Amino acid sequence: MTPLLVMLGAAIGSGVRYLAGHLLDRAEMHWGTLLVNVIGSFILGAIAFNLEPSMLALIGVGFCGGLTTYSAFAVQAAGHDHPVNWPYVALTLGLCLPASLFGVWLG
Repeated sequence: MTPLLVMLGAAIGSGVRYLAGHLLDRAEMHWGTLLVNVIGSFILGAIAFNLEPSMLALIGVGFCGGLTTYSAFAVQAAGHDHPVNWPYVALTLGLCLPASLFGVWLG
């Protein structure tokens, strides 16, 4: 049952990530990727210590795993045809870590 919960959560999370990226990402700043990574960091921090294993599989591993994206962040931060986008890197790291810590504190 756990693998099915992870797959269900990932299907929903990755769909939300795609829509956010499609609607919000721009060439100069990847707002959609930034938004989903901050939101996912917050949610995961808030639920990490408070859910039973099956719900953690659905929401934490599945939904948050499908929603957040390190690979897109890495590609967008250091593309092949441009130098590292340091403001984007700093903004992502500067928002995701506090968001996860705030989620833990609230949780």
